Amino acid sequence: MLNLNGEIEGLRMSCRRLTAVLTFAILGLNATHAAAGPCTADIAQFEAAIHQSAGNPFAGLTARQSVNAQLNRQPTPESLDQANERLKSQFSATMARAKRYDAQGNRSGCTRALNAAKQMYIL
Repeated sequence: MLNLNGEIEGLRMSCRRLTAVLTFAILGLNATHAAAGPCTADIAQFEAAIHQSAGNPFAGLTARQSVNAQLNRQPTPESLDQANERLKSQFSATMARAKRYDAQGNRSGCTRALNAAKQMYIL
């Protein structure tokens, strides 16, 4: 025998649960958005672009040409490794600074640091 009342009651409970879950999700997103700093979206967008460029052989960290390179001196594998490590460290520190300023609500500091990081990375 088919119990329509039980099925209808089950659907009502499912709708109530779905409504509750959606309500909490929306409130949670609003709380996250309220706690976001002035550059949070820009930082997230830049990090997503970096992640998406992972397969691009032309994307990555870049730096100015050294004086030795301008004097036609060839780099050694060791000097290249040192320069790459130094550049990675500088980039990480610059991104950390942008995030720190963002968490502090310092828009100008965050924007300066993020722009500096963007100048270090070719997308």
